[in-house]
Amino acid sequence: MDTRKNEGLQQLGRKTEYKQDYAPEVLETFENRHQENDYWVRFNCPEFTSLCPITGQPDFAEIRISYIPDVRMVESKSLKLYLFSFRNHGAFHEDCVNIIMKDLIALMDPKYIEVTGIFTPRGGISIYPFANYGRPGTKYEQLAWQRLSERE
Repeated sequence: MDTRKNEGLQQLGRKTEYKQDYAPEVLETFENRHQENDYWVRFNCPEFTSLCPITGQPDFAEIRISYIPDVRMVESKSLKLYLFSFRNHGAFHEDCVNIIMKDLIALMDPKYIEVTGIFTPRGGISIYPFANYGRPGTKYEQLAWQRLSERE
């Protein structure tokens, strides 16, 4: 029987309330029941939007998040609400990707995480920022460097 609701999750099973601006406080975690295993958890948000902080024009992207969990894992509905909270938030593409990664590191302290933004073209140019992190002093730090250096 799944007992995640017993872990204090507030969003799961409730009526959805969408925040009007950047809201990292909506993120929630639950305990990883397979801490002895290294495995990937991947999320894809194909309808991410934010605002250009200069023009106020909307930016559209697909945000891809992949991580190797340790003790805590991000709850998917809270992640959805968090990503939606960027809709009225002004931030450059690179900032969005790095903010998302840093918020998730602070939230769950994963062994490894990477976040990619595949932004649609504006003015004839596409931007695909990639940020990653591996826990310092571990093989995951080496994995982070390897995956970063393999990027095009």
